Amino acid sequence: MQSLINTQVQPFKAQAFHNGKFVEVTEKDLHGKWSVLIFMPAAFTFNCPTEIEDAADNYAEFEKVGAEVYVVTTDTHFSHKVWHETSPAVGKAKFPLVGDPTHALTNAFGVHIPEAGLALRGTFVINPEGIIKTMEVHDNAIARDVKETLRKLKAAQYVAAHPNEVCPAKWKEGEATLTPSLDLVGKI
Repeated sequence: MQSLINTQVQPFKAQAFHNGKFVEVTEKDLHGKWSVLIFMPAAFTFNCPTEIEDAADNYAEFEKVGAEVYVVTTDTHFSHKVWHETSPAVGKAKFPLVGDPTHALTNAFGVHIPEAGLALRGTFVINPEGIIKTMEVHDNAIARDVKETLRKLKAAQYVAAHPNEVCPAKWKEGEATLTPSLDLVGKI
């Protein structure tokens, strides 16, 4: 599988449920601000509501750093409306719940499970130019911690603003970074 890192998000068009309305979401919505796409297998499952609630509880932090969150499942936007109305955890979501019943997005991002018609748990941080800067894909039995996604988003934003620096392991906003140089080789 070829990595999607530093590639442009391909054109797409999808329907979403967002703040009580059905809206269209396209790759153009990802331009001009940082975006986080969070792929989940399907609505009305067990782990997915816990992740949506985690993202919802931390949504103000995403907004604070100028990023929008998009949760994508292989369901329709109609399913997302009902899911939002019936699940207390999902009902907290103030971000778009994107339907991908044709699997166009799950295939484009390399998270589609053909034999199940579902998505793997994939997380993608995309810069304002529509370039994928981070990706994480793993087994559906393992739910994510959105605080780690926020940390990666902030690191991606930092290195975008400071192109001659890198964020070391476990870097958090405000901590020291590294400036790669010959002097550092073999000394860390």
